Amino acid sequence: MSERGTAESTQWALLFPALLMLTLGLIQTGIWLHGRSVVANAAATVAELAAEAGHDREGAIAAGERVARAGGASDITIRVVRDADTVTVTAVAEIPVFFDVGQGRISERAIRPAERVSRP
Repeated sequence: MSERGTAESTQWALLFPALLMLTLGLIQTGIWLHGRSVVANAAATVAELAAEAGHDREGAIAAGERVARAGGASDITIRVVRDADTVTVTAVAEIPVFFDVGQGRISERAIRPAERVSRP
């Protein structure tokens, strides 16, 4: 084997793991962004339904859980706080990741004004 062949093999041996980590990191970032979007949409769905006058809270939470599961999230926890003026929803879920370095659990919040029904 020539010196040139050895040098190229050494270069690839050093470069290939770096390129592989870069590629997997980009894929991981895309998966994380998708998961964040899914959990945010689940929270927004629950907030939208829970803000409606006369809509039941459990039905809204079930709809949000369906949205999160359809997007690939698991271990979903949704908390709804309704006061006189607003509805605040906090959704927490696990998303699938290659390397779990603490970013697999995502929490998102949605706030909506509560509907008021007034009688004429």
